[in-house]
Amino acid sequence: MLVLSRLRDETIMIGDDIEVTVVDIRGDKVRLGINAPTRIAVHRKEVYEAIKRENQQAARVDQVAASILRDVGRSGVSQRSKGAGAGRLAAAPVTIELESAPGPAPRRELNPATPAR
Repeated sequence: MLVLSRLRDETIMIGDDIEVTVVDIRGDKVRLGINAPTRIAVHRKEVYEAIKRENQQAARVDQVAASILRDVGRSGVSQRSKGAGAGRLAAAPVTIELESAPGPAPRRELNPATPAR
């Protein structure tokens, strides 16, 4: 680990694109300003670890959902319904609940032919 000493308003460069500036020092707390390109995510470590855990959990849920859908696809629609509408093919209902991943909400595109509400 590289350890550097900086005074207030002094900056550290990381590569050519990232600047870390000591903005304020109050007691045992140091406020840092970080100037980085938008393509580089900058998070506190505890936030980064929470995002990482959520992404891993979402990947597991996606694998479970994919497995369920594969199983449903393999079994096909082979059960016959009883009672009204007999003779029609019926499949058992499948409910899959997924939690949303952290990040911005998905954008909704408006149909140009539909006026905005």
